[in-house]
Amino acid sequence: MPIDYLKTLQATVTAAIAEDIIDEDITANLISNSSEATAQIVAREAAIIAGRPWVDEVFRQIDEAIQVTWLVEEGAQCQANDNVLTLSGPARGILTAERTALNFLQTLSGTATTTRRYVDLIAHTGGSLLDTRKTLPGLRYAQKYAVNIGGGSNHRMGLSDAFLIKENHIAAAGSIANAVDQARTRHPDRRLEIEVETLDQLREAVMAEPDWIMLDNFSLADMRTAVSTVNDPIKLEASGGVESDEDLVAIAETGVDFISVGALTKHCRAVDLSLLID
Repeated sequence: MPIDYLKTLQATVTAAIAEDIIDEDITANLISNSSEATAQIVAREAAIIAGRPWVDEVFRQIDEAIQVTWLVEEGAQCQANDNVLTLSGPARGILTAERTALNFLQTLSGTATTTRRYVDLIAHTGGSLLDTRKTLPGLRYAQKYAVNIGGGSNHRMGLSDAFLIKENHIAAAGSIANAVDQARTRHPDRRLEIEVETLDQLREAVMAEPDWIMLDNFSLADMRTAVSTVNDPIKLEASGGVESDEDLVAIAETGVDFISVGALTKHCRAVDLSLLID
């Protein structure tokens, strides 16, 4: 089922505006209520642009009279000094919305830009890049949207989407077999994944016939062993150990089906963008 990335859009934007405007924007209110302005958001560096729905919603909630015209398409590459969008309308509203709109656009473009770079690095392999649930609080849907815009794929949106049976779940359930039996009984339609840390655990997990197996911090040699011994339809996901571009490429070249990288959303660096009033 397709993910509804905009499910929390209005609430997320409302919360972001509320934390910035507690009573009023006392600085913007120094400007005449009748004053009109035009402005543009300018890129200070090359980036993949992502976040248009959130930016549009910020300006809509602040003042529906503000007109937003996008000059760079969602998911497209912009270069340093490119105009990303133009604005026209009430000057007060443009100034009040500035920081909140930029926060969304800079953060989501940063996520999309990093994702695109990683996707390009492993394009010669059969591996797919996944995000994780290590997202900024309140921005789960937005950041996973940005990963998708950047060409990556989403792992679980939340805890109800799929099973991921880890060491503590196995300990609490008594065994991998017990945990899997419970999962298949309760939600037979959900993807079932088991996390393993050793080749011995891998062999035990294969016997349970899950949909996916997560190889947690496996060495490259052990990943290659896993790939050579685990047959379809079980998919293998590598997790951990991505400290550099070289690490990512080496993991992808082992032949795993998926590589999950928490840094896509946890360590994202905001793209440098500026809003300038004409």
